Amino acid sequence: MNLHHREKTLSECDREAIHHIAAVQSFGGLIAADAAGNIVHLSANVAQLLGFGALPETGTPLEQVIAPTALASLRQALAAASGPDLIERRFGLDFTGENSLFDCAVHHSGGLAIIEFEPHARNDFADHVSMIVPVIAKLEAATTLTALCDTAARLVRQMTGYDRVMIYRFHPDESGEVIAEDRHEDLEPYKGLRYPAADIPQQARELFRRNRFRIIADMADTAVPILPALGPEDAPLDLSMSMLRAHSEMHLVYMRNMGVGASLAIAIVRHDRLWGMISCHHRTPRLPPYSLRTVAELLSQTFSLMLDRILVAQAEALRERARQLNDRLLLRMAGGVGLAASLPMIEELLRGTIQHDGISLFAGGEYRASGDAPEEEEFRAIAPLLASTLGGATHSSTRIADQIAEASAFAGRAAGALVLPLSRGTRDSLVLWRRPLERTVTWAGDPAKAVAAPGELLQPRASFAAWAETVRGHSADWTPEECEIAARLRRTLIEVILRMSEDLTRERARAAEQQDLLIAELNHRVRNILGLIRALVAQSQADAMSVPGFAAIIGGRIAALATAHDNITAKNWGPASLARLIEAELAPYGGTDRPHLRLIGEDVLVAPEAYTILALVVHELATNSAKYGSLSARAGTVEVSLARTAFGDLALAWRETGGPPVTAPTRHGFGSTIITRSIPHDLHGEADVRYRLAGLEADFLVPARYLAATEAGAGRAPPPPPTATEEIRRNAALQPGRVLVVEDSIIIALDTEENLRRLGVGEVHLESSVEGALAAIAADPPDFAIIDFNLGGESSEPIAAALRKAGVRFVLATGYAEGAGSFERLGAEAVLRKPYGMTEIEKLLVGA
Repeated sequence: MNLHHREKTLSECDREAIHHIAAVQSFGGLIAADAAGNIVHLSANVAQLLGFGALPETGTPLEQVIAPTALASLRQALAAASGPDLIERRFGLDFTGENSLFDCAVHHSGGLAIIEFEPHARNDFADHVSMIVPVIAKLEAATTLTALCDTAARLVRQMTGYDRVMIYRFHPDESGEVIAEDRHEDLEPYKGLRYPAADIPQQARELFRRNRFRIIADMADTAVPILPALGPEDAPLDLSMSMLRAHSEMHLVYMRNMGVGASLAIAIVRHDRLWGMISCHHRTPRLPPYSLRTVAELLSQTFSLMLDRILVAQAEALRERARQLNDRLLLRMAGGVGLAASLPMIEELLRGTIQHDGISLFAGGEYRASGDAPEEEEFRAIAPLLASTLGGATHSSTRIADQIAEASAFAGRAAGALVLPLSRGTRDSLVLWRRPLERTVTWAGDPAKAVAAPGELLQPRASFAAWAETVRGHSADWTPEECEIAARLRRTLIEVILRMSEDLTRERARAAEQQDLLIAELNHRVRNILGLIRALVAQSQADAMSVPGFAAIIGGRIAALATAHDNITAKNWGPASLARLIEAELAPYGGTDRPHLRLIGEDVLVAPEAYTILALVVHELATNSAKYGSLSARAGTVEVSLARTAFGDLALAWRETGGPPVTAPTRHGFGSTIITRSIPHDLHGEADVRYRLAGLEADFLVPARYLAATEAGAGRAPPPPPTATEEIRRNAALQPGRVLVVEDSIIIALDTEENLRRLGVGEVHLESSVEGALAAIAADPPDFAIIDFNLGGESSEPIAAALRKAGVRFVLATGYAEGAGSFERLGAEAVLRKPYGMTEIEKLLVGA
């Protein structure tokens, strides 16, 4: 719960230039050199650390201070750290050439090269490196956020030996909470304590976001000054990325007040934002070797990766829950029921998804509510203020009266609100309510102690004992996941409102204008489909050895045509495979003994706006070839080659051979127009069609801007649906004895009945309406059912509900290419795509 908003700026702390502190901790040394390699700054302890008699003067070349081999390694590291905020490390460098080994960190700051060094732990270095693999393996085994944090706290403490290691997570109001802890047994626990946002000033948060690792080896240590404090242009040395930087005296007092003698902090950054901290405390001075600290830092980076993996998985699960909720809502509101009248259904769908104690819906001037919600007069008093005060987006509050004073009238029964505005400039909204709670939040000391009076110097808190704050008048928090579901629900409701509130007169007029065009196009497409089926029947005669075999071949090829149609009309929001398109379109004309298509070249992925154009062109080429070209002859073939030009464009060549003699048409119909003009007109490409006597030749050029790189595994389509064997398999043990078929087309119903009887089903009952189907189920439930989803304007959802209640297996038949997930959520075992035949029915009966 976000309890303490930062209304006062702590200027003494927030504005302190902690990155210009001009001092380092005594366990290491610092040298800053200019581009020429001459010393500009250095810490006062450099001579002591390197064993020199006197401190080198500014302007001294690095070659006179650092041995050649070590200097060469450092210059390579500086070259590698050329980007912003990059730090390079080198371990065990012999700085003086006298076998005095140092661990180093180098980075760039304001045009200077910063070299920091400290003694190398030569006896323990190999052990530290060997920790990396097992530590990472233990982190990767965690599958929940709690397990990850507990494991990380335990591992860091085992590695570094600190008395206490905490995982600290920030809340949206920038306060923090200890969510995991591993500590020495005689220390009081901090897990569950909250720390106010003021404990970590803003500039410290920004430094942690950039430089994620900070150590204080000894809270009582005297800092070593950097000489000179100011550079040639009186500019202080920026130590933002320093590992040795000394610390603010205020921060040191703060830590000493906690009884901390040494500390180590590693920032946890996610999506470039500070998510939390790994914080280590020790009661006495402590300095883990640099190599060990580097392993701990690597552990924190692995922690961030595992954290992101877990949170992404949670977000994916959330999106799936929200998608299911929205699909169910759209499906159930598609009948045109008014939004206000839909409140019981909305509440039912939200139950178990977003916990709430009451709900209000204000739409079209109507108010509906249930549970602990405001009365109508109370809600109408706040309705005009919801959008103007809270904004037009989803808003959550644990005490809405803090934003809208009028809500105090009902705050005793509805304190927290999750507001979903449904339109701009109106009062329409959906609000979920939560009752007020009385609960206790435990802080690490009184958070009010972190606030300074105007004009006074802020003093660090001296007490960190658990301080209990009783919170009244607030509801439970609305989690980010609940707010995300609410935002998705809002978008769905707005979509429903827009659909229901459109100007019907204008819609009818536009529909009337389009009707003639649609009828003409439908007439053209139906004639093409009938022509294709006629050609398939003619070509398939030679392949069949019996009437059942002939029917199976025809059924398989018609199913392939349906698959190709789905491929053309599907909503592809990303680049799609051109090879799949071509193979799907030509699959109906092939056979096991005479493949009609030869596809040459590498597959390409085509952008959606170009994919639909190419789908039409390939479809028309295949249709014309089946009518007049090589696909109309048993021995005919089509060769399609795909190649990239030197400019990256796609060259597509279509060649037909083995068909009847070809002559140029005397008139150009709609299909010919699509072939010759679509790509030049819509894609600004090229099209050249030649009617050779031996067969049609066509060359097309698709500009490179419509192409994408082929993904691994993308490309060729799966083989066309297999044809059934002459002898139909029967498995009486798995076959239902009585099947209900609900279908409003008598031809499809009779064909399905015949196929079921041929498959050995003893009794088939046909119905054409919801009422008839429900009566049949009530009288004598079947063993299995095949239901047409759309029954002449009626939805078969009530039939599905009755079958589920009776425990009857069923499938839904549909001609729609989308929505399979929605249909299956009605309880169907599978979706039967139209057109379907005996092979598809048999798979459902025997293979289910």
